[in-house]
Amino acid sequence: MTFKLPDLPYALEALQPHISAETLRYHHGKHHAAYVNKVNDMLKERGESCDDLAELVRSADGALFNNAAQAWNHALYWTSLSPKGGGDPKKGPLADALAESFGSVKDFKERFTRLALSHFGSGWVWLVQNDDGRLAVVDTHDAACPLREGLNPLLVCDVWEHAYYVDRRNDRKAYVEAFWQLVDWTAAEKRMSTAAAAR
Repeated sequence: MTFKLPDLPYALEALQPHISAETLRYHHGKHHAAYVNKVNDMLKERGESCDDLAELVRSADGALFNNAAQAWNHALYWTSLSPKGGGDPKKGPLADALAESFGSVKDFKERFTRLALSHFGSGWVWLVQNDDGRLAVVDTHDAACPLREGLNPLLVCDVWEHAYYVDRRNDRKAYVEAFWQLVDWTAAEKRMSTAAAAR
């Protein structure tokens, strides 16, 4: 099976003024597409096939892992954002879990933001769910993905510079502030509920 670049779940202009159409055109249409194409090329060269990108992330090593994980991470990133997002999660399972795990939604957002701003170099900051259902904030470097640790990623912020350099230059703080205006809490809660149903 050949992997395909997933379509954005919104128009290129939909996240403005927080993330520009130009950023999405390069970030999704160039960076993300390149990772997907490289995975397909490497699998073809090896004479292998795979129809589950997440399983490839869990099992691959080296360059194949790097590109598969970047393809998977980016796909989750796009669905962590919504033009109708932002604010705080509505009352429900996610809001309750955030309060139980971090003290409050406010405390969670502050911890996530601190990690995003202090992360050195390229990588990702994640809200993840452990096997026991509790939530945690973790960061990963380069292409690393929490799937490798058996964690369930609920949402992610891309802190590679290509995520914000067009709009913010090197101002990661402004980018993270913009990220909070777009977070899709509904999608994160759905991921949490899907995992709970599977346990």
